[in-house]
Amino acid sequence: MTLKLAIISLGACAVLSACKSKKETTTLASNTDVDKIKVSSVKVDAVEGINLGNKAPEIMMASPKGNVITLSSFKGKLVLVDFWASWCGPCRAENPAVVAAYNKYHSLEFKSGKSFEILSVSLDQNEVAWVKAIEKDQLIWPYHVSDLQGWNNAAAARYGVNSIPTNVLVDANGIIIAKNLRGEALESMLESQLKK
Repeated sequence: MTLKLAIISLGACAVLSACKSKKETTTLASNTDVDKIKVSSVKVDAVEGINLGNKAPEIMMASPKGNVITLSSFKGKLVLVDFWASWCGPCRAENPAVVAAYNKYHSLEFKSGKSFEILSVSLDQNEVAWVKAIEKDQLIWPYHVSDLQGWNNAAAARYGVNSIPTNVLVDANGIIIAKNLRGEALESMLESQLKK
């Protein structure tokens, strides 16, 4: 019985040492000389998610003209991802504040971005109504997308959107730094992010 345990223990040790990577084995062997030990820092990427501090999930969707626009293409810029729809009264009422923020901050430089952009994600199902609302509300930025699936919009699902208007502010590195900024709160947040 003792011999069987010894053989099993030796087998387990052999398996464990065989599972180590070549790098781990080399590191263990070279640790005998303390002067040769190198300390390296490991950069940990933010976890993708919809909470503050998370890496914003990718959005890849078509504009009214059929061009595919991605959130990742805004790297280096401060971006407001704004979920709305032409049929949404509160969204349309909020649009003047969003337009004012865009006009005021678009070309300024921020701590975490070279300019301010807006990616409007529409939960419309009717393309004509969507395009008319963009024109009527003077949403002058060029980044408007939708898959015309209404509440089944793929980006809205990824962001857990269950009411609109909803928005997230994403920094130059794609990290969510604020959520659901309306009116003065949006302007106040943008002001706090300006490069002084």
